[in-house]
Amino acid sequence: MKVIIPLAGKGTRLRPHTHTVPKPMLKVAGKPVMDYVLDDVRKLGGVDQIIYITGHLKAAVERHVREQFADMPATFIEQVVQDGTAGAVALAKSQVDQPVLIIFVDTIFDTDLSVIKTSTDDGIIWTKEVEDYQRFGVVVTDANGHMTKIIEKPSTPISKRANIGLYYIRNWKLLFAGIDHVLTQPKNKGEYYLTDAFQYMIDHGAKLKVIDVDGWFDAGKLDTLLETNHEMLRRREPQATPVALADSGNTIIQPVYIEDGALIERSTIGPNVTIGPGAVIHDSTVSHAVIGTATTITKSRLMMSLIGDHAVIEGVEGSVSVGDHGEVHGTL
Repeated sequence: MKVIIPLAGKGTRLRPHTHTVPKPMLKVAGKPVMDYVLDDVRKLGGVDQIIYITGHLKAAVERHVREQFADMPATFIEQVVQDGTAGAVALAKSQVDQPVLIIFVDTIFDTDLSVIKTSTDDGIIWTKEVEDYQRFGVVVTDANGHMTKIIEKPSTPISKRANIGLYYIRNWKLLFAGIDHVLTQPKNKGEYYLTDAFQYMIDHGAKLKVIDVDGWFDAGKLDTLLETNHEMLRRREPQATPVALADSGNTIIQPVYIEDGALIERSTIGPNVTIGPGAVIHDSTVSHAVIGTATTITKSRLMMSLIGDHAVIEGVEGSVSVGDHGEVHGTL
């Protein structure tokens, strides 16, 4: 099996952070989002090649993959023109000669991928039932649990099964025939959609099994990234509070994850906070937040905040989103 991971997007909903960090490499609970997914792929085994479709900040992605996932053979292909998900996957066509797993890595999912080892269908599409179905492309199934169509952002609840960006395609030849067809059609809102290629497959007799995941955690915008940070913190082994932090007039409210080298004094940290190495926090209260490496926070009360590396926050109250090397000074 081969794996295609498209990650060329600019992550505009998470600016300013994604000006300097690729969206899949933003951290939750001290770990890049894409690493959770790649760890699942590593555990699955049987992967001959991972094809990364890169673009924005491609050098950072390539360096991270080579450092952290050197055991899995990698190929990097740049998507120069951002023309949609079908355009991204099309770039991998020359590399694919067997069934393929396609994963969009700005989300984290809970599911047993080993089901693909016994699947006899033409493919599998994973979904998650949601209440706010109007925000998503939803998958409609027949009585046997096979997809009949995908509808983008429906106004009526024809289905509540959201398309989460995780696919196994056993009939890879028909997939690329579908993509080739899509690329000859007019663009949809300026893009070519991979879901239209799946519809082509179904219209040509393919059976795509639909499986619901147990959990799906989005990291594509500020509020959902912080929710995902909370969930991943909850799943970690509880972290013992270092004696040095406990003896510095601090209150630690779990779950939190504080990386080595952080200095915290006279502060209340938590719940749901990740703090990077070398961060310095004095006389502050921080909850529901992700704090980057070597960032300094002084005399502030922060909640629902995402703060990058080497930032300075002083005298600030409320929710802030500050990128790497940013500074915010308030009046507290």
